Amino acid sequence: MANRWEFKKTIIFGFLFLISSVSFFAFQTSSVTVGSATELQNAIARANSSGGNTTILLRDGTYTLTATQYINAPNVTVASVSGNRDSVIVQGDAMSDAAVVKSIFRVAADYFTVRNITMQKVGWHIIQVAGELDADNTVISNCVFRDGYEQLLKISWESTTPTISGDNGLLENCLFEYTAGIGPQYYIGGIDAHGSKNWIIRGNTFKNIISPSSTVAEHAIHVWDPPSCNTLIEKNLIINCDRGIGLGLGDRGSSGGIIRNNMIYHAAGNGSYADVGIGIETCPDVQIYNNTIFYENSYPNAIEYRFSATTNLSIRNNLTNKTIQARDGASATLSNNVTNAASSWFVSPGAGNLHLASAVGSVVNAGVAISGLVDDFDGQSRPAGAGMDIGADEYLALVGPLSPANLRLLK
Repeated sequence: MANRWEFKKTIIFGFLFLISSVSFFAFQTSSVTVGSATELQNAIARANSSGGNTTILLRDGTYTLTATQYINAPNVTVASVSGNRDSVIVQGDAMSDAAVVKSIFRVAADYFTVRNITMQKVGWHIIQVAGELDADNTVISNCVFRDGYEQLLKISWESTTPTISGDNGLLENCLFEYTAGIGPQYYIGGIDAHGSKNWIIRGNTFKNIISPSSTVAEHAIHVWDPPSCNTLIEKNLIINCDRGIGLGLGDRGSSGGIIRNNMIYHAAGNGSYADVGIGIETCPDVQIYNNTIFYENSYPNAIEYRFSATTNLSIRNNLTNKTIQARDGASATLSNNVTNAASSWFVSPGAGNLHLASAVGSVVNAGVAISGLVDDFDGQSRPAGAGMDIGADEYLALVGPLSPANLRLLK
């Protein structure tokens, strides 16, 4: 009997090993290195036709595409060999409605990753994630989004199939900008996400998303349309954009989410349509805490929450020089916010550097402890003193220079 059982075990474990080996080899990722636009386009076509599971590495250089690149297979990664995003530029033909190349990438499959490259000059969006095709788990890291004729990153969605959306994405450490210092039209924005769930948007910089005419531009960061929910927006730097961060718009709302440790600055005279720093509309159950907003334009409010469906908001530890305002029947719990900030409190507000220049008495150690709040804009631990500081920066009086965990150099 014992020998028979040992024989059976050998057969069973051998079979399981065979299955696991087949699974391992079936899902191995192939890798290809390219050095021209033609090679890049061919590599994407091969990845689509072979079922994905491909990493495409780009040598340093400029890649001028002849058409939008469609990502139709899962587990495709596009990245630079060097890791230097400024050394690899993938571009279309023009920032114009007449451009042939409407997007750099249109993503219609799960687990697309792009990292360490610059993308620019298209007729619509730099990247469109097709949420209506259930494209989930997109990762975008350390990239530059530059000079798109519409919203730079779009997560699209169809209201006729609201349960299908582009979910569980990560956008981190990217730069969004218009190099002319102003956008080409009003219908522009940074990230414009419809119906998306569980996205993390952190450590990004947004510059000059400004409408030149007609009406206000969209937000630097905007998530709206149900069932969008549970967005984490943290440690972003927003400089001279018409609108900063928005959840919901009108009756097209969202739900849940956390907005924390962001810095938002807007200078006087930058555009004609400056609007709110953080706006919540038809969106319950949001936590807004430890953000720093300094506006030198004439818009009266730093944070607004609107409409009767906007309930159970928690707005705490924010540092602003403008009002925190309820509108149109919205409700929230407010505590430990400071709304009379002066420019002298900050290191260099005109450059968007809203770190504390000194230990302001009404700010340092004056905040309330919040569950989950363990660090600040730079990734430095909180609290650093006897209590939590108000705003995005936890002040440290240092003898020597600090090396922040989330350093971003503006260009």
